[in-house]
Amino acid sequence: MTEITGYTLITIGVLFDVFGCIGLVRFPDVYNRLQAATKCVTLGTCLLLAGVAIACSSGSISGKALICIVFIVVTSPTAAHAIAKGAYSFGVRLWEESVVDMYAEDIDNQSQEDSSTKGA
Repeated sequence: MTEITGYTLITIGVLFDVFGCIGLVRFPDVYNRLQAATKCVTLGTCLLLAGVAIACSSGSISGKALICIVFIVVTSPTAAHAIAKGAYSFGVRLWEESVVDMYAEDIDNQSQEDSSTKGA
């Protein structure tokens, strides 16, 4: 029963990884591609490693898989945020049909706070 559960998680994880890779190719700009890579590939890789940990009967392999899951969950979103912030700071434009620019709103709020503190 644990092997079936493990292989099912591995299959679902591989599918998420494939969909994330398709998103990397198909999405129009850096920011949308980062979203595909971060969400799909992180979830897919974690599911794949969880499936390996469950399907494998060896404790050392399961432990290594769980350590890798923790590492991926911590580093992948952090790296994607750093890449997105760096791309925005470097001047990489959003897709022309993008609806929200959260970094511009943060910069506007920061400049308003700076101007209010200088006047006081």
